Amino acid sequence: MSSVWSATASLPHFPSLKEDLSVDVLVIGGGMAGLLCAWRLSRAGVNCALLEAEEIGGGITKNTTAKITSQHGLIYHQIMKRCGAEKARLYLDANEKALDAFRRLCSKDEIPCDFEEKPSYTYSLQNPRVIEQELSALESIGFSAEFAEALPLPFSVAGAVCFPRQAQFHPLKFIASIAEGLPVYEHSKVTELAPHRAVTKEAVVHADQIIIATHFPMLNKHGSYFLKQYQHRSYVIALTPDSPNHSLDVNGMYVDEDKKGLSFRNYGNRLLLGGGSHRTGKQGGNWAQLEQFASAAYPSASITAQWATQDCMTLDGMPYIGPYSRSTTGLYAATGFNKWGMTSSMAAADILTDMVLGRKNPYADLFSPSRTMMHPQLLLNGLEATKNLLTPTRPRCPHLGCALKWNPAEHSWDCPCHGSRFTQNGRLIDNPAAGDLNNPPKK
Repeated sequence: MSSVWSATASLPHFPSLKEDLSVDVLVIGGGMAGLLCAWRLSRAGVNCALLEAEEIGGGITKNTTAKITSQHGLIYHQIMKRCGAEKARLYLDANEKALDAFRRLCSKDEIPCDFEEKPSYTYSLQNPRVIEQELSALESIGFSAEFAEALPLPFSVAGAVCFPRQAQFHPLKFIASIAEGLPVYEHSKVTELAPHRAVTKEAVVHADQIIIATHFPMLNKHGSYFLKQYQHRSYVIALTPDSPNHSLDVNGMYVDEDKKGLSFRNYGNRLLLGGGSHRTGKQGGNWAQLEQFASAAYPSASITAQWATQDCMTLDGMPYIGPYSRSTTGLYAATGFNKWGMTSSMAAADILTDMVLGRKNPYADLFSPSRTMMHPQLLLNGLEATKNLLTPTRPRCPHLGCALKWNPAEHSWDCPCHGSRFTQNGRLIDNPAAGDLNNPPKK
């Protein structure tokens, strides 16, 4: 099982770290966010290095649907209602700036990554009111979104919000290009982290400042990230027309405002259909839901790829980007991208580069990981963790001891508390757990 991105890109390889190293800034994590941070820092003349536990792009980045957009569902009405118009405007500005940075890199600098400008739509099947609320919020902060009543999808909608001139691309081709010449070390897993110091199996890195871009932050004793976010799985199938005369073009990017809805975008002649989502450790529609829908809606197409991805979801729907916690110095985090990892990664690189260089960034307070935790989702996360901590079954997650659940669709052991995942044989797939399972039961 691999994504269309993995099947159509070749990534550069880098050596592992064999000797001790001293740098100004160390980046941990070789996904989109970490690589963009290292790229920006290198361009600014900063002496930096990046450590990746496996190979670059080998985690969540290879499984994204790769939409570059400032339209993150119907978030602007939510931010405005909770925080006011100014913060909604800042969120829009940060993501529009990230989109424009991709546009300049991919178009003007000619990074070969199949970059295409496309409109982006968030639709509702039955609730026109939420569409109206989002359009009103966007109008009040000065963004010209458009209302769409009919979409080129195999069902009718109550309405949709359209953001013009958004984009899609090939994420692995992109990182293959920006990674060239960067001081990257693969197969160099950090096993111990102390102030200004990271230890791998074979070396020690001393750094004035450290950026942790490991999808889910790796330090439990600071920042309370295990309370502030949970993980969510979603599934994708690639449909290819059975005849060259048949087109699956939808001319845009589409996502349902309902978390359990469907998403659509094209890559070449393929249609990428996403959905079947659920909280990690729970049961959902998985690929079966997508296959059932595709067989009815696109009977003249075949499934030519399928994959799944995992996203860190925050308490308020906005990423955590900035100082790791109030009690840590020179340590930064980029996490909680809420299914919008492409623009969020670029925004994180912009914010964190400014921070390590001592420059003021206008978005720092908005995305601060130390902002208030007082949201209803905090209670839900706590209840879910408590329930699974008290469940008297094996196996248990080595992260914080929650009872793991068997995922029959993906043949894995998944943690419903914080999202760690393991193969049937106990090998770690997704963090925040730092190691494999001991003596996993046979399934």
